[in-house]
Amino acid sequence: MTAEALQAPPAQTERDAGWRDIAAVIGARVLARLRRIAAAVRPLAWVLLALVVGFWILGQVAGWSEFTVAAVVIAITLVLCSLFLIGRTAYDVSLDLARTRVVVGERAVGALTLANRGTRAILPSRVVLPVGAGRGEFGIQRLAAGEEAEELFAIPTQKRGVVKVGPVSVVRGDPLGLFERAHRRDDPVDLFVHPRTVLFDGQSLGYLRDLEGLPAADLSRDDVSFHALLEYQPGDDLRHVHWKSTARTGTMMVRQYEETRRSHFVIGLSRSTGDYASDQDFELAISIAGSIGLRAIRDSQRVDVRVQGRELAAGTGKQLLDSLAAIEESKPREGGIAELAGVLSRTMPLASVVVLVCGSKVRADDLRLACSRLPYGARVLAVVADGSVSSPALQRIGEADVVTIGALAQVPLALQKVLA
Repeated sequence: MTAEALQAPPAQTERDAGWRDIAAVIGARVLARLRRIAAAVRPLAWVLLALVVGFWILGQVAGWSEFTVAAVVIAITLVLCSLFLIGRTAYDVSLDLARTRVVVGERAVGALTLANRGTRAILPSRVVLPVGAGRGEFGIQRLAAGEEAEELFAIPTQKRGVVKVGPVSVVRGDPLGLFERAHRRDDPVDLFVHPRTVLFDGQSLGYLRDLEGLPAADLSRDDVSFHALLEYQPGDDLRHVHWKSTARTGTMMVRQYEETRRSHFVIGLSRSTGDYASDQDFELAISIAGSIGLRAIRDSQRVDVRVQGRELAAGTGKQLLDSLAAIEESKPREGGIAELAGVLSRTMPLASVVVLVCGSKVRADDLRLACSRLPYGARVLAVVADGSVSSPALQRIGEADVVTIGALAQVPLALQKVLA
């Protein structure tokens, strides 16, 4: 008999492949259903199931009827508790936060609305609302067709950060906590807990914006901001000769200009753990950076904020505070204030004002090195957050002003000292 004769007909091979595909689909569905059933069984229920099996075997083998009766009673209890899973949980869920942005210490108030849009009543359920690492639970009574239930809640905020609220889960379970069936509804909402900031007037660290450019203290032979007339020197551009003054004085005169620069306000905020003496100083530094940044934005300046590893969105006050809310301390390998200053110099060489914010554990030599790395010609202010000082202190390191601040309320006074 040849090998071709031993091969199965093509039609039979196709039928076998079809049956294998059907069996694979059925097996996948059965496995998914078993996983859903197993997910509804709580750890205590697994323990009781093991006791049922153990007591039943012990009762049958040893002939002890007490263990057999105990197994039957526990089994009946499990069956009765599993009946509580029966029923729909098809709520329409709406999660509404009155404000998605609050300042640390304020309460975020919201409402949770559940509606029964079906034609049959929904039995009592529990609604679980995750809030960050914690969660809140609400008991919802029986809802008839077309009814709604509303639950109000308040979220206290003791720490700055971005807190995920939700997703809402509708839970159906038994009174003993043996079985629990949860269905997620709605999408999570981000709650931004902004750092505390202080608003102040009268102090502007930057330059006011104009159409052509911003005058600096340096003089130039070629720019856009006219300063004075000087006698012509060999090599001066003849395009800048002031012919009317030349004709009147008999000496060739040329225009002198002030160098100009755009109003580019840069804040470098260190988030290195080694720069701060405590977590409170780190939070104070974030609040200081936010306060100064908001003031610069109110002055209509272009504001850029950078921390170790990335640049923060700071186009508007809301973007700035949202970015600061999400800041966490960096790892030592990302460097401290000196490394951050080097990055600022490379990425923002035309900055007109640079504010460095760091903690009290930064050494004077490191701070001097950081200030020396900043763009040439930029006005430099270093702010040290130190909660142990009772009043702001000002000193000079090279060409930079260094001010130490112990509390957020001291920021206006500290800037007055700098600008005095």
